[in-house]
Formats: sequence, C-alpha cells, structure tokens
Amino acid sequence: MRVVLQRVSRGRVRVAERTIAEIGRGLVLLVGVGHGDTEACADWLAEKIAGLRIFEDPAGKTNLSLDDVGGKVIVVSQFTLYADARKGRRPSFIDAALPEVAEPLIRRLADRLAGLGIPTQTGEFGAHMIVEIENDGPVTILLERSPQEA
Repeated sequence: MRVVLQRVSRGRVRVAERTIAEIGRGLVLLVGVGHGDTEACADWLAEKIAGLRIFEDPAGKTNLSLDDVGGKVIVVSQFTLYADARKGRRPSFIDAALPEVAEPLIRRLADRLAGLGIPTQTGEFGAHMIVEIENDGPVTILLERSPQEA
C-alpha cells in the first residue's frame, strides 16, 4: 500500500457538487492499493500515521501527533499512485489492485485510524472526486508498506 500524506490546515472532498468530507487541521491521505497488499499492511500504516509526530509544538519543532493536536483525517482512494509511466505516454495501472480488493483495504485503514481515536472521514471509492488540500508547511510524506514487510 502507498500513502501520500499531506498535513493540512483544511481539506475537503466533493462528489457531484456535494461535500462528502471536510476537516480543519489534520491529514489528507491519498491511498493506493497494490497486488498482494493485506490487512496487515493497512493496520501497520494506520498505526504509523496515528503516531507520526509531524505537527509543530509551541517551540516550532515537529513533536506532536494527530492526537496531540486534535487533528482529523480524510482517507481518499487513489489507484493512480500505482501508475507506471516509464514506457510510452499513457500510464499503465496494472500494478494497482482490483477494486474488490482495494476497497476493503482502504476501508480497513480508515476504520483502524478511527479505532485509534482519530476522527476519520473518507472520500467515495470509485467516484470522480474533487479533493481540496490546503497543505500546511508544506508537509508531504510518502509511506509505503509492502506485503513482504507486513
């Protein structure tokens, strides 16, 4: 699984002109699922994300976690994180898991974050979404957990 994590001062997801998720301070997670990814990958990523100290303390040091700052999360499915554009001009998405595999793992990640006490919202799997990200910092981190590591 791959996660592009962005620290935000504001995030919002719209589908067909309807807001389906909206947060203030927190993280927007763009999540891709690859072949062979497992529930263990999702669980590890949730634990890692919940504990990351990427918010600034009063001294300006990145010492605080989501819980420390009362941050919230939006989880957005994004199969394009598995795009392979090395050949030609049209990316291949062959490395992305099929929707019937990806959707439950993305739901698991979101549910696990919520179970850790992090207020968590989601985009709409398979929908055309407008994702608004007001990146704070900017802070953008790529996390990856392969099935071999799980």
